[in-house]
Amino acid sequence: MRYHNITKDDMLNGPGLRTVLWTAGCGHHCEGCHNPVTWDETGGLPFDEAARQELFEALDKPYISGVTFSGGDPLHPANREEIAGLIRQIRGRFPGKTIWLYTGYTWEEIQDLPGVSQADVVVDGRFVQALKDPALHWRGSANQRLIDVRKSLEAGRPVLYPD
Repeated sequence: MRYHNITKDDMLNGPGLRTVLWTAGCGHHCEGCHNPVTWDETGGLPFDEAARQELFEALDKPYISGVTFSGGDPLHPANREEIAGLIRQIRGRFPGKTIWLYTGYTWEEIQDLPGVSQADVVVDGRFVQALKDPALHWRGSANQRLIDVRKSLEAGRPVLYPD
């Protein structure tokens, strides 16, 4: 897996002060994407042990609410295995931190992928320029949903996270 950046004090990609891992690779190529530099799965830097330690050190701060995986698309096929492993590691090492996952795929397409069930919230769906709404909380276009993962898995259908 490759990544572009680790943001250590983010307030735009989920509740509280968060750490964000910006992955490389996205096949959706949404018109109006705010981060097209991340589309190339061979771009950015290798996510190596030093990057993992940087991410974990940021998450170890008591004032950090959790981690957000964004990109690109963390669930791009080139990222899925390593993201699933990171989610498992973070859940085990930082049980009090929340895990948010942004993806251009829909909940219905990714709900059974490894690691997804251990996230707290999935923000799903491609960005649609015609549905862009700056008043929306934690997403860019009206078609995107904030999915409460645990409640959705229990209900067997998407349950929205309150925004």
